[in-house]
Amino acid sequence: MIELGLGLGFTAAMTLGSWLLGGIVAARAAAGFGLLATLIHLAAVTLIRPAIDGPYNKLMARWAMGMGLRLLGVGVFLVAVTMQRELFPPLPSALGYVGVLLPLLFSEMRLLR
Repeated sequence: MIELGLGLGFTAAMTLGSWLLGGIVAARAAAGFGLLATLIHLAAVTLIRPAIDGPYNKLMARWAMGMGLRLLGVGVFLVAVTMQRELFPPLPSALGYVGVLLPLLFSEMRLLR
């Protein structure tokens, strides 16, 4: 599955960058949120893939569900950073989540061809 490989690759890159800039705590936070972003993307792709060739309204409904999952991830980020700031420093956590999710979101466009 190409999406999983891409997600793990982006997660590794964000983890390494965070480790170089902020140490082990930053690397763990980036890795955790990078993995969360990868799992959310895999769930969103699983939702949208069956609707690609179907009616437009079904495609849009499933796309919206995938975007809702991504928004739920932002909520998880906010709660984790607020409740456990020492485990999830804001910048590395955001780098892990956004740095993985955005490239994966752009790669999702391949499905619509």
